[in-house]
Amino acid sequence: MEEVTCYIPRTLDEALEILSKDDCTILAGGSDLMVSHKRTIGVDPRFSKSVMIIRNLPEIRKIYTEGGECHIGAASTSSEIAENPLVPWHLRQAASRMGAVALRNSATIAGNIANASPKGDTPGPLYLLDARVKIRSAKESREEPVSDFIVKFREIDLKPGEMITEVVVPLSEDDFDYVFWHKVGTRKANAISKVTVSMALKFEDGGSVVRDFRVSATATGSKTNRSRDVENIIIGKEISEDLIEEVAEAFDGIISPRAMPEFRRETCRRCIRRFLSEAERRRAAGDRRKMIDTYDGYHMPGAPEVR
Repeated sequence: MEEVTCYIPRTLDEALEILSKDDCTILAGGSDLMVSHKRTIGVDPRFSKSVMIIRNLPEIRKIYTEGGECHIGAASTSSEIAENPLVPWHLRQAASRMGAVALRNSATIAGNIANASPKGDTPGPLYLLDARVKIRSAKESREEPVSDFIVKFREIDLKPGEMITEVVVPLSEDDFDYVFWHKVGTRKANAISKVTVSMALKFEDGGSVVRDFRVSATATGSKTNRSRDVENIIIGKEISEDLIEEVAEAFDGIISPRAMPEFRRETCRRCIRRFLSEAERRRAAGDRRKMIDTYDGYHMPGAPEVR
């Protein structure tokens, strides 16, 4: 059996010092790495270089708020994120639906980002909420938007000697009047998403004009899709049926033409129509319920019934 060096640092500074000297594979939960390095049944995964286990570093296990933002340690698990009321709603939804309980208890937010899969559960809400990653090396620290850090499929902007230490999410849930999150998979547990849509909307105070609108979708390209141009179509205007269709068709235009394109396009179109029409209906009726139900009223005439 091949042997590799395994480091288990006790502090973040120690971990960064190790990284400055050895180009390690960083392992926290391992839910993605153990699969990607798997060989066959009954045979240990093969790692071609040193491994550094950072799961128990106290500095990257914290979730707290500061300066109107939620700070989530890189090694925080999906279960911890889903259960923490400090975390914005969209991200809690995504974390709570990620695979089965055992996976949620091990998978970390930094691993889900660094895996750079277009089907990842957390990038959708993170793109929507303008989240940033904090990155450190032994000599310096920096941060950048998650949407820039994930370059494309399986490619991230992480230099040798660097590691993600924290994810920072603006606390914007209270800034929205209505929110929406919907995941399509073959089942509720242990399901890789076929498409996930996140949306949020804010009206002008006491008015019917849209002040802010955001929409992102996963599994619709080489990375999560979000377009400011699409969102700007409706910002500063009143919602109408024609405008809803314009937004739906514009978002359709940024979806990749690759695998299952019509399924993903139609799902996104329906979610956008559902959210915007229901948000306008609730506004007009004075209904302040923030969360738009993803299933109630989702069925459309002539379409297969939702099961």
